[in-house]
This record gives sequence, structure tokens and C-alpha cells, in this order.
Amino acid sequence: MGFVDPLTALVVSFCFLGILVYKRVNLGVTLTSTALLLALLSLDWQEIPAIIYKTSVDLRTISVVLATFGIMLMSQLYKETKLIDVLSESLSRIVNNSKLEVSILPAIIGLLPVAGGALMSAPLVEAETDKLGLKADKKTYVNVWFRHTIFPVYPVSQVLILTALLTGFTVTSIIIRQIPVVISMVIVGYLIGLWKTPKAEETENSKTSLGSELKRFTITFSPILATIVAVVGFNVDVAIAAFIGVAVLIIIAKPNLKVFKKPFMSWAIYGITIAAYGAFLLRNVAEIMGISQVFEVFVANGSIDNLLLLITIPAVLAFFIGSPFGAVAISYSILEGIISFTPKSAALLYISSYLGYVIAPTHLCLVLTADYFKCSLEKLYKYLIPSLAVSLATAISVYILA
Repeated sequence: MGFVDPLTALVVSFCFLGILVYKRVNLGVTLTSTALLLALLSLDWQEIPAIIYKTSVDLRTISVVLATFGIMLMSQLYKETKLIDVLSESLSRIVNNSKLEVSILPAIIGLLPVAGGALMSAPLVEAETDKLGLKADKKTYVNVWFRHTIFPVYPVSQVLILTALLTGFTVTSIIIRQIPVVISMVIVGYLIGLWKTPKAEETENSKTSLGSELKRFTITFSPILATIVAVVGFNVDVAIAAFIGVAVLIIIAKPNLKVFKKPFMSWAIYGITIAAYGAFLLRNVAEIMGISQVFEVFVANGSIDNLLLLITIPAVLAFFIGSPFGAVAISYSILEGIISFTPKSAALLYISSYLGYVIAPTHLCLVLTADYFKCSLEKLYKYLIPSLAVSLATAISVYILA
């Protein structure tokens, strides 16, 4: 056995994790280091190589790691080939309505899972929100909130994939239960951010230009669409689907060797990929050390309800570590021995982690957007907190009624 009891090992390891997050150490390094520290403190050291080997050859781990790498590669290639600029520009011309544009553009760009990616849509949102006469706090809220409305139903979201693989349910079974939540997020975002704002003047688009823009949008969106169709329509493994999307993007953009090589030279793509591995390693270490037993006593005597556990543990973890990926991995490790997971509990685990992350002060999208629009977090939270409350209430309703 290790040096300390499971509870002490857990507290020490989470404090260590918190320090690394505060110091902005890469998430992959953070999760992997935390997993190794937890193993060193709580397990016989001779068990550790076997756990690492088990994690490395596990098919679920391999699938998530490859999917994460593929999705990040597609994301980086979208940026390097400037295809994302063409995509957002064509969408802007098609919609031609400022309120719709500031709702849709952040979500479309949000399809690219880039840390701090809300900064990519901020200039576009700024241009349209200026027409609507919004102040800095509303501009910040609209950009952050609408960027994150798409992920609960986005089939190739790494966090959604991780949740599905950990709990053993299909991505589609979780997405179905997230649809009401997304609808509530869009509605509350509109009511808080855009309702009662004056309508901006629209520019005229000819039928010819509209048809041309639709064609341009369809072509530039096709790599993402190909990935989604492969996963949802043909039940292709997400790892394979991600590389199908990469192949389609390469065919469309025809990047030269210099542009194609650039993403491989960036630490970002590897950092997120390592995070996928670290999440599974942490989960396996926690499972072997019996982390769920630490919390079983509270459930056994009825002092904590399962619903409360599914909400608070993921949300609090995501808020403090600024990562829904890490929050899902750790929360599942804690709860799998306590709760018999079903698709509805898997969905609640995901959305609790996700919403806790959206409003986290360690969330790069939030911090960078606030800085871009020169808005204090205090002003931003007066919009984010009620938005989160409505969205979470919807998720709980789905859980209870499903």
C-alpha cells in the first residue's frame, strides 16, 4: 500500500493539481502528474508500471487520444489555412442579421476546440454588437455564452467523447438529453444579451451572391460536417472520423508543406492529446485506490443525494481546475462506485462539468474575452450566473423526467 490513506492522498493530489492549474501548467502535464502523484501516495509502487501499461493499451484510451489529436489537428489546419476566416465571413453574409450573427458566429467558431478560442470570434462579434449599441459587458457575455451553446450537442467534442467512453453509453444517447439544455441556453442567452436591443440595418444581398456564399459556406464547413456525419450517421469511431475530416480539409484547402507542418510544430496539439491520456490514467489510478469508497459513507447514511453528487462534484471541480475534461475524468472516478450510471446520469455529469467550466475564472475564453472588451468579471457574472442557473435547472428537469 501507499504512504497515506486514500482521503489524505486525494486531498494532497488535488491541492497539487490546483497549484499546477493556478500556475497555468499545461493540462496534459497537470493531469498526468496528478495521476502519478496520487499513485505514489496511495498505491504499492510496484503496481504503477502495470497501471501505466494498462492505460496505454486500453482501446478506449487509444480511441480518445487519437480522436483528440485528429480534432486538434483539424482545428489547427482550419486556422493555418485561413479556412475558418472564409467560413465565418460567408456565414456573416448569408445571415445578414446582426442579432443572428452574434448568436451563430461564436458557436460556429466554437466548433474548433481551441483554448481561448472565443478570442477568434471577438472581433466579428464586436463589429456586429457595435451596430446593436451593446455595452462592453453585454458584448463579452454574448461572445462567451453563444460560443459555448454548441458543445453539449457537438458529436466530436472531446469532453462528450470522454464522457461516453467512460460511462459506456453512445454519444448520441447523451446528446439527445442535452438538446433541451441547449435550447434553454440559446433562449436565455437571447433574453439576457440581445432582447430589447434595437435592430441593426441590414445590407442587401443579391440572389446570385447569396447562392455563391451558400456554396462557399458548404465547402468550407464540409470537413466538420464530414466528421459529424461519419460519427452520427455511420457510427464510425470518432478517431477515424476526425481524420476523415482532416483529409477533407486537406483536399479543400490544398495547404503547402510549410502550412501543413506548422500544427505539428505547436505544443498545443500535443498538450491536449496528453491531457486525454492523463485523464484516463487518473481515472485508472483512482479506481484502483478505491476513491469512490471515500464518498460512499456519505451516500450510505443518506446525508448526500445522488442528484446532488452528480451536480456539485463535477461543477465544483470544473470551476476550480478550469477544465471540463479533467472534471469529467475525476468526477467519474469518484462516482462510478457510488452511482449506477445511465444515459441520463451521464448527461448530467457532462453538463454539470461543462457549466461549471463555462463560468470558471480559469476559463481562458472568459478571461481573454473580458480582457478584449475591457469588461470586469464582476459585471460579466451578473449575466453568467442566472444563465447558468436556468441551464442547470433544465438539465435537472431532464434528469428527473427522463
